[in-house]
Amino acid sequence: MRDLVILGSTGSIGVQALEIVTANPGKFRVVGITSAGNNPHALIEQAKKFDVGVIGTIHNAELIREALPGVSVIDGADAAAQVASITCDVVLNAITGSIGLAATLSALKVGNRLALANKESLVAAGDLVMSLAKENQIIPVDSEHSALWQCLMSGKSTEVSKLILTASGGPFRERKDLSSVTVDQALAHPTWSMGPVISVNSATLVNKAHEIIEAHYLYKMDYSRVEAVIHPESVIHSMVEFIDGATIAQASPPNMKGPIAYALNWPNRLSAATPAMDWKQKHSWNFEPVDHEKFPAIELAKRCGELGGGLPAIFNAANEVAVHAFLKGSISFTSIMECVEQSVQRLGGSSPSAIRDLSDVSAIEQDAQSVAREVLERMVSS
Repeated sequence: MRDLVILGSTGSIGVQALEIVTANPGKFRVVGITSAGNNPHALIEQAKKFDVGVIGTIHNAELIREALPGVSVIDGADAAAQVASITCDVVLNAITGSIGLAATLSALKVGNRLALANKESLVAAGDLVMSLAKENQIIPVDSEHSALWQCLMSGKSTEVSKLILTASGGPFRERKDLSSVTVDQALAHPTWSMGPVISVNSATLVNKAHEIIEAHYLYKMDYSRVEAVIHPESVIHSMVEFIDGATIAQASPPNMKGPIAYALNWPNRLSAATPAMDWKQKHSWNFEPVDHEKFPAIELAKRCGELGGGLPAIFNAANEVAVHAFLKGSISFTSIMECVEQSVQRLGGSSPSAIRDLSDVSAIEQDAQSVAREVLERMVSS
């Protein structure tokens, strides 16, 4: 039986992970869960159902303590990092945003295996994270990186030509003018059901830009050898091209339970983790190149990644500020990437050449957030 810690247990990935635990009695034991605490009753019900001994939360700690006598409730901004350091078999980091970085570092430092769904950990501090990770200590949860992980088993690392991540293209793949996009339209993803920030990131292709940076670190691959292609059906989750011209693809229905289960139970697969493809039905899969003029996020992220240092963290922090402004209705959809581009340009010359610790990342993000807000203020006032 594997002991699990689930960070972000009330979010989409966390809820699905707990469903996998329920569907596989005797295989997993949940020893700790965390949530921001904005939905305390959901957290309380999870703790009761899975007999969890430790809970981490930022908000509503006293309410949770009263409802769960005998359960250890850790509260505060570093609660997730503290829970991530509990000795266990697997820590699933399903926290959204760069706030999840501290928990990633905490899990790695104590030697826990990390099932990583928090993109920002590698985007903001890839060098730092990978310097702490032992071989096979980080197992990716993103469907794209899980697919790459599986495809790479088909050959030697020296035989890999390139990594190809697929992107659904989001809700605006066929829309030419993005200037009048509304919040509701940006949140209406055609394939996946996700939170608001991730949905907007998918609509701008920032999500795919993040994944390219992640792939660079996870698989030690030059940015010139990591590409993205539009695949609206989201059945092929990623591909690996080898030097002999062969391309290996991983296909499964667009369902996150497959990659979550694979990460939790690696190196073994879980039976019936997700429905298989129905080959009695007709299938049609389409692929098309990314329109980088309409969606500049990927090329900008690659440039930041190639220059390295604090630039990927600046890219990510500025985007977080811009996305929240868009969700509040303060700026237009196209202003999101304009803000990120200007923030990167303004801070690029002062970006540190290396990130040494969490305090470096925090300082970079604070500067980037401040600059991004200044950029947005000028946009709104002009």
